[in-house]
Amino acid sequence: MAFGRELLTIPDPAEALPGRREAMPVPEAHEVNGRPLRPPFPDGLESVVVGMGCFWGAERVFWQTPGVWTTAVGYSGGHTPNPTYREVCSGLTGHAEVVLVVFDPEALPIGEVLRVFWENHDPTQGMGQGNDLGTQYRSGVWAAADTHRAAAEASRAAYATVLAAAGYGPVTSEVTRLGEFFYAEDYHQQYLAKNPMGYCGMGGTGLACPAAPAG
Repeated sequence: MAFGRELLTIPDPAEALPGRREAMPVPEAHEVNGRPLRPPFPDGLESVVVGMGCFWGAERVFWQTPGVWTTAVGYSGGHTPNPTYREVCSGLTGHAEVVLVVFDPEALPIGEVLRVFWENHDPTQGMGQGNDLGTQYRSGVWAAADTHRAAAEASRAAYATVLAAAGYGPVTSEVTRLGEFFYAEDYHQQYLAKNPMGYCGMGGTGLACPAAPAG
């Protein structure tokens, strides 16, 4: 499948599509667990945004993970405010398809969230995942909390060693501060719960991520 250069390179801000001021309307409740998709969330919960390729399958992995309170799909890491799916697919927004993971750190520490992230996709594939190619399918962790970002950097380094020993190339996942999470259209939210036979191209490497260091 042929792709233009723009689909494999994140555009500069001046080149990105203008977007819009209006936020995307999303359902009030999660299709699977009935909880809110938007904040405010209950006290004591934490959140992190991850990209693992197509967000349909990535979201399902997390809503099925004990300790995750709610999930939503959207777009992060780009320049265009409130982009549409079509705009993100153009490669001209700079965004990745991502999942907002809201979790209870008492039941599921951030290290375990990251283990689920690393083990359920191949973080060495650059601008793509499996047969899905383009900047929107890149791997990454976008974290608002400094502690989450530090944990992601440490787990990335640890998993890179495991992958290299097994013959994989360098880890290409970005780890950075969350700028903004834009919700995707309502039909994308919990897509594989609504469409159980829907496409999911995710696949891990089969290699275990080392436990996160204490502290």
